[in-house]
Formats: sequence, C-alpha cells, structure tokens
Amino acid sequence: MKPSVLTGIIQRLEAMTTTDNEIEVRRFELNGVEKCQVSYDRSTEMFEMTDRETNGVYQFDDLDLVAIEIYELLG
Repeated sequence: MKPSVLTGIIQRLEAMTTTDNEIEVRRFELNGVEKCQVSYDRSTEMFEMTDRETNGVYQFDDLDLVAIEIYELLG
C-alpha cells in the first residue's frame, strides 16, 4: 500500500502552526513544478493558499479544508 499523500500534507500544515514565526510559508510541488504556496498567519490563525496555475488566492480558517484543496491541486 502506498503512503497517504493527504497525511503528508496535513503533517506539513500542522508543522506550520507550531513555529514561533509570525508568518510561515510552504510550497507544494508535483514532479518539481510548484502547484501552490501556502502561508499561515499566526496572529489571525488563517491559511492563505496561492494557486500557481490561476494565481487565485484563497483563505482558510480550517486546516482540513486547505489540505483538501492542496490534495486536489496535486492530484
């Protein structure tokens, strides 16, 4: 059985929320191509995802929802 991609995404997002940095940023890639960039703002407890293909910017207050969006971009 292959390891869950969604679990890896969630672990990376959870790690973003546990740092002391005010803003934490991660990039998510597929085959070396950046699909999105996600930032976490500690002061507002909000995630912001930028879709690199459409340049759309989306905000989430729920870790699960942003993880699902990332999963769909990588799928």
